[in-house]
Amino acid sequence: MYKKIRQNSFYQFKQSSKFPVKIKRLLTSLPVLLLTTPNIAFAQPNTGLSLSVTVNSNQDGAIQADGNLTLREAISIVNGTLSLENLSSAEQSLVSSGSNQSEIKFNLPPGQTIIPLQTVLPALINPGTVVDGTSQSGYDSTKSATAEIEIPIPVVEITSAPDKEVFRGLTIAADNITVRGLSMYGFSSKHKDTASLPPGNIVVVPSDSVIVRRTGDNSSRPPKNVTIQNNWLGITSEEKVPDKTSAFGVSVFNAAGTNINRNLIANNEGSAIITGKFAENTQIQSNIIVGNGIAGVPDAIRLEGQINNSQVTSNLICANDGSGVYLFKPEGSVQIQSNNIKYNGRRLRRAGVYLMGNNHEVLNNQITNQPGSGVAITAYPKSKGNIVRDNNFANIEGLSIDLNYRNTASIRDFQRGDGPNPPRNSGNRRKDSANGAINAPEFLSSEFIVVDGKVNIDGKADPGSEIDIYKINPNSKQQIDLYPAYSALGEVIARVQADEKGRFKATVTDLQPGEIISAIATLPKYGTSGPAAHSAIKSVNGSGIQNPKSPIQNPNCTTRPVPPAPEPIPEPPIPEPPKPITLSVPRNIHFALDKDFISPKSGEILDKIATALEQYPNIVIELQGHTDSRASVAYNQDLAKRRATNARNYLVKRGIAPERMTIRSFGERQLRTPENNVVDYARNRRVEILFFDVRGIDIEFENQEQDLQIE
Repeated sequence: MYKKIRQNSFYQFKQSSKFPVKIKRLLTSLPVLLLTTPNIAFAQPNTGLSLSVTVNSNQDGAIQADGNLTLREAISIVNGTLSLENLSSAEQSLVSSGSNQSEIKFNLPPGQTIIPLQTVLPALINPGTVVDGTSQSGYDSTKSATAEIEIPIPVVEITSAPDKEVFRGLTIAADNITVRGLSMYGFSSKHKDTASLPPGNIVVVPSDSVIVRRTGDNSSRPPKNVTIQNNWLGITSEEKVPDKTSAFGVSVFNAAGTNINRNLIANNEGSAIITGKFAENTQIQSNIIVGNGIAGVPDAIRLEGQINNSQVTSNLICANDGSGVYLFKPEGSVQIQSNNIKYNGRRLRRAGVYLMGNNHEVLNNQITNQPGSGVAITAYPKSKGNIVRDNNFANIEGLSIDLNYRNTASIRDFQRGDGPNPPRNSGNRRKDSANGAINAPEFLSSEFIVVDGKVNIDGKADPGSEIDIYKINPNSKQQIDLYPAYSALGEVIARVQADEKGRFKATVTDLQPGEIISAIATLPKYGTSGPAAHSAIKSVNGSGIQNPKSPIQNPNCTTRPVPPAPEPIPEPPIPEPPKPITLSVPRNIHFALDKDFISPKSGEILDKIATALEQYPNIVIELQGHTDSRASVAYNQDLAKRRATNARNYLVKRGIAPERMTIRSFGERQLRTPENNVVDYARNRRVEILFFDVRGIDIEFENQEQDLQIE
């Protein structure tokens, strides 16, 4: 299968006057085998050779001696699979000895900083190699497009050629590889199920996946300490959704100690970050993860396989189509700490954090605006010892912490949470729910009184458990409608221990009449409980103050950095607030019988809607999918969801941010007309668009039938 190319004589090249003596000596250690298969390298790369290679051409194709050095050639050079003897003198001048590690730098001409790949690049197999997009002229490490986490705007972009299907951007298969300062997008496959390696922007795999080794060489193992830093993955350097989206942002298929740090990962078809067979000690830190899962695995971060000692820390995870963090049958434990998780579940209504397995820690996270519980912990397979503390929840459609009940068979309930559990105390009953069915605390009164500025709180819980008493967040109407006795956990105001009989007491001084409290319990052998039914704080005379609601949050995930303050100038007069306006815009599109694609006429209607949304950035919409009454209820429910999803994806392609749109599927439940003829059927095959603006703009809807598709 593999053909050995002739053995090159380095003695002749070594004597050439074209290269410095130091480089000539280094070249003698280069491997000299080339393969006809572009994805696979032969033998073990030479780890003792360090070269600095500068890419000066954005072209891609067959390796050849010409005046330009391509990224494909640069990777082959540092891998040791391309001899410098096979390059032109102009290309050789772009290679020099490195310091402690090999480097691939960029010096692309202005206006030619996009590299369109024709086929998959060779894997990076030389340990310690750095692929450095920050070396390109025009890269500004001080300029960020976001204020929340500063991630510089890349200049060099790597994508697939418009007429090519390229599965992967960069494949990493060696220790201590670093990839930084690049924009990568457009890497997917229509044949994912048959691929031997996953598609995506960056894939980390063991070396035996890409290296054919000599007989008797069994040294292949998962690469260690890979760093992926300051990249934009799935998004162009102009902050646009690309015409071709990638399957995944980063796939840690089989590696150890991977560090994914300060990347902007957006608009990928599946998860922004996904792990596979082995991913111990994966560090996911300070990334912005927005709008992923638009056509496949919907969760922003999906961790499975061996992931022990991994951490998800200080990330902004917003407006992805499923959960913010989703753990699926993992081996080992993960710490999820200090993340801002909001507005996720745009396509699939899931918990903000979904846990399977044992001994995970979910600490000090902000989890808000989630169409499901804040943290859901599955009961099957068995999950125990999971600690969920010091988190702040608001505007969630479920419990802040939901321990799933084993007999709840619905996948939807397991992923979103299934509500409060009854008390369980016996050994067998402990197996019914997640975290050993640890019982939620119970307050001994539904209200407590403020006396001399103090509130004495008492209750009962599992003996020996540690009780966190929370002040609840007031802006959680969605949750109050679903579970009236439960509210979103806000700030921890006290921490006490239950005695051997399960009684606990606390005296709190910073509560006011009208506020509401709840509590959770934690025992190390079981984990953390769900929340207690809340209790109200009142004054001695039984009255309470009005509890103000928190302001409605703007659905934007990120904001622009604030420029330095200019010199003070006199403030202009405050203008009068603008008068409300009336916006006339279409509110529905139609579909052909049993079809979910957007017709040209419907596309024109969606273009008008996109124009209105661009004009008024504070408007958010809900796309409701409908069908006629033919076919089964289940089939129509799925068809309606596909219609709404395709309408949403069309608007995403037009540049509308995914966090401004939600979808719902009604199937045949809300027929618009009684279906007496084919026109009535056509009117029922539709997606309706609901517009909302928190500023109070009066919106006038306009039904249209220009795109009616009569069978």
